[in-house]
Amino acid sequence: MSKSVSEAHAVGGPVAGESLPESGVEPSRVRQLWHLLEPLHAVLYYAPEAFEEAAALGLGTDERWPSYFPFRAAPLGAVGAGQVASAFYSFSPRMVARYMDAVWDRVSPGDVLAARERAVGRAYEAIFDDRAASPELAEAAALARRAAEAANTAGRPLAAANAGLAWPEAPHLLLWHAATILREHRGDGHLAALLVAGLDPVESLVSFAAIGAASRERFESRGWSDEEWTAAQRRLVSRGLLAEDGTATEAGRELRRRVERHTDELAAAPWQFLGPDATARLAELLGEFWVAVLGSGLLPSETTLGIGKV
Repeated sequence: MSKSVSEAHAVGGPVAGESLPESGVEPSRVRQLWHLLEPLHAVLYYAPEAFEEAAALGLGTDERWPSYFPFRAAPLGAVGAGQVASAFYSFSPRMVARYMDAVWDRVSPGDVLAARERAVGRAYEAIFDDRAASPELAEAAALARRAAEAANTAGRPLAAANAGLAWPEAPHLLLWHAATILREHRGDGHLAALLVAGLDPVESLVSFAAIGAASRERFESRGWSDEEWTAAQRRLVSRGLLAEDGTATEAGRELRRRVERHTDELAAAPWQFLGPDATARLAELLGEFWVAVLGSGLLPSETTLGIGKV
């Protein structure tokens, strides 16, 4: 092979002309890896160490959003609220503007990236204790990196932005970075699946709430007004996707099933590249760290992602 996987990744995936290895990785395994990796990534938005680092940057800490948006958007560079709203999709542009307008006048993306790496390092060390330096975590990090480096990032702005950052050396930071690339790779693909399904940002939330993925109150954290939510409901009712009481019809449930299947398909390539045995080994290794993160009590019991419900 003339190029390494890392070099190929810089242009968006495996080397041109190189076929992915035949693999029996099932869609259920693809979704399982999302369920395992998402909490490892999300620590950044809830850990006290992250709020401490945010405060040192002069970001607000009375709620998570003043740090959430810069922490997640920083790999994109000093882009405006409009670009962030486009990449994040389901957040109200007004909400994005509230937390992103002029943020890069106060702090640089580079400083935010350094702060989030410090935050994750400190948080992982607190949650995992001596396991942060364990051979099992190092093995998991290496496998996750192999998968992340095989992720084609063409048309996936958040995955590409994170993939363009330097890889950290410490295994626990490497694991978080790989988990972040893979979750944003899946997330970018999910937005493509929503677009193909004809669901705009508000409709994507309304239709998800309608199948019981999370409560309406949880989805209201994305900043849409009651009027916008009700208007989206009316549009979905007119398409036969919602009943008048706001619950999903069978057509609405089937559309959401198609969205999730399409998302799994679009997220599968890194795991097909890794292969079934290595992917299964990664799932096994991640188990204890997933349990530790959930056991920390940092993450909310209900999220807008529908993990465990889709």
